[in-house]
Amino acid sequence: MGGCNNLWSYSPSSSTHHHLLFSNPPSFTPCLLQLACTTTTTTTTTPHPAPALALRRRLTNFNYSLKLNPIPSLSTTPLQFTLHVSFQETVSQETHKNSITKPQHHDDDDDTGSSSPKSSIWINPRSPRASELRQKSYDYRYTTLLKFAQSLNSCNPSDKDVFTVLAGLGDKVVEQDAVILLNNMSNPDVAPIVLNYFLKRLKLTSQVVLYNVTLKVFRKCKHLDRVEKLFNEMLDKGVHPNNVTFSTIINCARLCSLPRKAVDWFEKMPSFDCVPDGVTYAAMIDAYGQAGNIEMALCLYDRARTENWRIDAGTFYTVIRIHGMSGNFDGCLNVYEEMKALGVKPNLGLYNTLLDAMGRAKRPWQAKNIYKEMINNGFSPGWGTYNALLRAYCRARYSDDAIKVYREMKEKGMQLNVRLYNTLLAMCADVGLTDEAGRVFEDMKSSGICKPDSWTFSSLITIHSCSGKVLEAEASLNEMLEAGFEPNIFVLTSLIQCYGKASRTDDIVRTFNGMVELSITPDERFCVCLLNVMTQTPKGELSKLTRCIEKANSKLGYVVKLLVEGENIEGGECRSRAGDLLVSTGAGVRKAYCNGLIDLCVNLDLLERASELFDLGLELEIYTDIQAKSPSQWSLHLKSLSLGAALTALHIWMNDLSTELENGEDLPSLLGINTGRGKHKYSDKGIADVLESRLKELNAPFHEAPDKAGWFLTTKVAAKSWLESRRSNEAVAA
Repeated sequence: MGGCNNLWSYSPSSSTHHHLLFSNPPSFTPCLLQLACTTTTTTTTTPHPAPALALRRRLTNFNYSLKLNPIPSLSTTPLQFTLHVSFQETVSQETHKNSITKPQHHDDDDDTGSSSPKSSIWINPRSPRASELRQKSYDYRYTTLLKFAQSLNSCNPSDKDVFTVLAGLGDKVVEQDAVILLNNMSNPDVAPIVLNYFLKRLKLTSQVVLYNVTLKVFRKCKHLDRVEKLFNEMLDKGVHPNNVTFSTIINCARLCSLPRKAVDWFEKMPSFDCVPDGVTYAAMIDAYGQAGNIEMALCLYDRARTENWRIDAGTFYTVIRIHGMSGNFDGCLNVYEEMKALGVKPNLGLYNTLLDAMGRAKRPWQAKNIYKEMINNGFSPGWGTYNALLRAYCRARYSDDAIKVYREMKEKGMQLNVRLYNTLLAMCADVGLTDEAGRVFEDMKSSGICKPDSWTFSSLITIHSCSGKVLEAEASLNEMLEAGFEPNIFVLTSLIQCYGKASRTDDIVRTFNGMVELSITPDERFCVCLLNVMTQTPKGELSKLTRCIEKANSKLGYVVKLLVEGENIEGGECRSRAGDLLVSTGAGVRKAYCNGLIDLCVNLDLLERASELFDLGLELEIYTDIQAKSPSQWSLHLKSLSLGAALTALHIWMNDLSTELENGEDLPSLLGINTGRGKHKYSDKGIADVLESRLKELNAPFHEAPDKAGWFLTTKVAAKSWLESRRSNEAVAA
C-alpha cells in the first residue's frame, strides 16, 4: 500500500464546511464519492501512509461507517464502495446538535432546523443500492416530514386521526423531526395535539423549542388568544420561555394589529430573565409607533441606526408614517433613503405611505419620482397607491396628472369613494375645469355606490358660480336641497359670487337675507366675497350691498360706507378706521380685505384713498417684497396683488422713480415689472393684461420680455427720457 499515499486527500472548503475528497492517481478514473459534512472547526490533514485506516478514523468522527472493497493498485475500473448510513443515528443527531448551539435571536430562527440540510452524500447512480441509499439521506427524510406536515394540516383535529398520521413516522423519531414537522404546520387546531404527542413520547433536551414552533403556527394564523393560552401552559409545566418565545408572541400581536399587546409582552421579558436582542428591539420600533409612543419608537430607531440592528420593511413603514403624521416630510425621505442604502426592499404599503406624505407636504414632483421608482421596482399600483397619488396631485392642483390617475383607475375598474370624488371636484373648482367636473359628477352618480354629499354640491356650485353660470348654479342648489342637504356658508358664498358676476344685485341681497333666516353667521371669507362683488357692481346699487356688509361686519361696513358715501371725509379718519379693521382681522384674510378696499377705491376713482390704503398695507407688512433694488436692476413685483392694488402700486412706483430722478439719483441700467405668469382660469384678464393696457395708456416704454414670462422691461435711457417727458407734461398741465 506504500504506493497509494497520493490516493487520498482532504481539504476544507470553508470555515464551517469540510469535504472529504476521494481522488485517484492520474491513471485512475475520476473520484466516485464525495462527503460534505458540517463541523464547527477548521482543521488540515496531511496524507497518511495507511489511507484506509485514516479514512475509517475520519468517518468515525462524523458518525459514518464505511466498508471498502479491495482495490487493485493499477486497475482502471471505477472504485466501488458500499456505504451504510442511518438517518436517525447520524444526520438527525448532527443537525439536532447544531440546532441546540445555534444562537436564538429571531422569531424565525427558533432552532427549527428548517433550512435545507448542510450534510450531503454523493451517491454513484450506477450503484445497485442507489435508490436505497437515497431513502436514507437527509433530503429524503426532510421531504418526507414536509409531506407529513401537509397531511396534518388537512387532518381532522382529533387525537385518533392525528395519531394515525403520526404513526406513519415509525418508531425512530427524534427531537429534530418533531421540530421540523411542527415548524411546517399551519393548522392551529391540530398543532397542539401534535405538540402533546411528541411531549409524551420523546425524551427532549429542550421542550421550549417545541413550544416555540407551535407558537409560530398560531402566529401564522394570527391567533393571539391561543398564543397566550399556550404560553400559560408552558409556565404551568415549568418550561422557561426564551427570547424566541417572546419574539414570536410580540410579532403575533403586531400581525393582529394589537401594538399595545406587543408592548405589554415586550415589557414582561425582564421578569423572565430574557434580554431583548437587536431583532426584538427592531420589531418594537413598529409596535411602539403603532401604539402611539412616538418618542420611544424614534429613540429605538436611533439606536437601530447606531447599533446596526436588522430592520424590516414594516418597521421602516412605521417610522416613515410617524414622520409623516408629525409633518417631518424630509424625515420621511431620509428614512426611505436609509432603507434603500441598507438593502431593505420597500413593500407596496410603504410606497403608499410615502406617497401620502409627499401629498400632504404639497410636493407632487417628489410623489411622481417615488411612483416611477415603485413601478421600475416591479410593483403594480393598487387602490391605496392611486388614492395617495390622486390626493397629492389634487392638493397641488396638478390637474393633468390628477385627471390621468382618475381615468387610469376607471380603466382598471377601481371604484372611487365619496372623498376622492369630492377631492377631484374641489380641484376642478380651483382651476376651472368645468366640463371635466361635470363628467366626474355624472360618473359619481352613475356608480351606484357613491352618493353626492353637501361637499359634492358645494364644489359644483362653486364651479358654476366662478364661471358666472347662474342657471347651472341654481340647478345644482335645487338638486342639493332635493337630496336633503341644507346650503352652508360655502355654498351661499359661491352663489353671491355668481350673482355678482351676473350683476344681479337684488339676488345677492335676497341670498344674504336667506342666510340670516337660516341662522348662518357670515364669516370673514364671506365678507371678502361681498367686498369683491362690490367692485363689479354699478355705483347706483352699491348702497344695497353696503347695508349687507354692515350687518355682516360692522367695522368693515363702516370703512366701506366712508368710501362709498363719505365724499368729504378726511383721509386721516379713513386710514385710521381701516387700520383698526386690518389689525383686528385674521392673518388669512387681511390681504384680501386690503386688496378689496383698494379695488373699490380704484373703481370709485378714489386714487388718493387707494394710495393711502396701499401705504397702510406696507406699514402693517401686509404687502412685502414689492420692490427690489440691485446695482443693475430695480424691480416692481405685482404678482401677489389684486388688479386695483397692482395699478395703485404701479402709480406709486412711477412717482417714486420721478422723485429719485429729481433728487439727482441715477437709475440702474434696467428696470422691470413682474406680474407673474398667466391668470386664474375663471378670470377674463390677468394682471399682465391689465398692466400692459395701462402702460400703453401712459405711453410708458416698458415692453414684455420674450424670454421672461410675466416681465415687462425697459432700459435706463428709455425710462429716464419718459419720466422727464412725463414731468414736463405735468408741469404744463399745472
